[in-house]
Amino acid sequence: MLTDEIRQSLIEQAQDAWERAYAPYSEYAVGAALLTDSGKIFQGVNIENAVYPLTICGERVAVFKAVSEGEMSFKAIAVVTKNGGSPCGSCRQVLAEFGLDTVVLIADTQGSLLDELTVGELLPHSFSQADLDAARD
Repeated sequence: MLTDEIRQSLIEQAQDAWERAYAPYSEYAVGAALLTDSGKIFQGVNIENAVYPLTICGERVAVFKAVSEGEMSFKAIAVVTKNGGSPCGSCRQVLAEFGLDTVVLIADTQGSLLDELTVGELLPHSFSQADLDAARD
């Protein structure tokens, strides 16, 4: 269960990250703050590239930073965009890899919480290790 204090802290850290996003092409900055089960917070931003497929989303940057530091259990992620946009499909799938119960806080740059749901609610019927295992049987 997330307290209001934790929600606010994650949104503020995602707002802080948003300021550092590199989005010269789309001009759609994304900031993320990922809370691990151990209590650590990892920030991420989207980083665009002139070769568009090489762009990476802020949510995935936060997840990859956490995993690279040995953290693979997540409680929540706050995602901040100017208009409160939802994580893309790729980000939803990456988050699903580490738990469908992770809470996703969607906020705007003013710090307003616009939506709160789980990864499982964002990505019903996700593809997982179970699907790979079933194909091997």
